[in-house]
Amino acid sequence: MTDYKNDITISKTILEMVTVANEYCHYLDTSEKKSKKGVLDFVNRICPLLYLKGSLLPDIEVEDPDANERFVTAENWETVFTLLRDKFVKDDEFWFIDPQHVNEDEPLKASLAENLADLYQDMKDFILLYQKNTYAARQNAIAECKRLFESHWGYRIANIMPKVHHLLYDKDLDETDLDAPFGLI
Repeated sequence: MTDYKNDITISKTILEMVTVANEYCHYLDTSEKKSKKGVLDFVNRICPLLYLKGSLLPDIEVEDPDANERFVTAENWETVFTLLRDKFVKDDEFWFIDPQHVNEDEPLKASLAENLADLYQDMKDFILLYQKNTYAARQNAIAECKRLFESHWGYRIANIMPKVHHLLYDKDLDETDLDAPFGLI
C-alpha cells in the first residue's frame, strides 16, 4: 500500500505542474479556431507559469527507468507546428542570442511556432506518462520533465517571451479577438 501523504509524485507542486501543462496542451489541441491574438494572450499568460512550475520541480531518483516513454509523434508535432505557423504567418520568425550556442554573440533565427510545438511535445509527453498513474510512470514523468526543463523547454520559454510581448503590445496586431483564453488573467 502506498503512503500517499509521503508520495512526492502526487505532491501539490507536482499536481500544479500537471494542471498547467494540461491547460497548455488542451489549449493548443483546440486552438484551430482561435485568433492569433487569442493564442498570443494565452501564451503570454501560461508560459511564465509553466516556467515557474518547471523551476519548482523536485529532484526525483527514478527507480525504474524502463517505465519512461514518449508519446508525441512527429505527425502530432507537425500538426501543432503548422497550425501555429499558419496563424503567426510573418510574425513567426524572430532573432535571439542563445547562450548554449558556440558563438553566443551572434543572433540566431528562430520560429515561434517551432518553440511552442517543442514545448507542446514535452508537456504532452509529461502529462500522458504521468496519467498512466503508476508510481514508476509518475517518477519518470517528473524526472524527465525536470531534465527537459533544464536543457530544453525552459530555454524555449525564455526565448519566446520577448517576441510574444512585442507582438501583443505592437499597435499593428489584429485585434479581432479580444477574448481572454480560459479566463487566465
